[in-house]
Amino acid sequence: MRAVCVYCASSTGSDPALGAAAADLGRTLAESRIRLVYGGGAVGLMGIVADATLAAGGEVVGVIPKGLFSREVAHTGLTELHEVTSMHQRKQLMFELADAFVALPGGFGTLEELAEVVTWAQLGLHAKPIVLVDLDGFWQPLIDQFDRMVERGVLKPGNRALVVAVPSVDGVLGAFANDTPPHEPKWIDLDET
Repeated sequence: MRAVCVYCASSTGSDPALGAAAADLGRTLAESRIRLVYGGGAVGLMGIVADATLAAGGEVVGVIPKGLFSREVAHTGLTELHEVTSMHQRKQLMFELADAFVALPGGFGTLEELAEVVTWAQLGLHAKPIVLVDLDGFWQPLIDQFDRMVERGVLKPGNRALVVAVPSVDGVLGAFANDTPPHEPKWIDLDET
């Protein structure tokens, strides 16, 4: 595992445990010599995870659209900062630079990034691990929804298994080591489209 993409909030939230978890994840990645790939911001949980990685001697790669950079939201002290023209390019480059994905608590942006990378796994575009840090049950309603989708027959159990949840940052590296993304047969061949 060389690089992990972390999705998380651009705000700190109302619970100090969220910031503590972001800092813990940053330190964990740095101590494990795993490069952090993230959205490039200096604010919120994004800024905290980047600062903690850097402070622990790790490498951090940010990817930020030009519009956000011009509003002085970008973190200017990173190992690398890629400025792109669109959110789509941002997500594509973050995907290409990462060997796995972790979602800390976040809002709509985090949820959208998570949904896209899971969908790409479901389509067979990658077999990279995807881990939710379910801090204090933050993601539990979403996890319950995944299970409800399986119960209602609109999501295959193998595809449900694409997302692994751990209760804290302590479980992230173990989830990578134990994760073997399932392969469900597809009804389209993406190589022929």
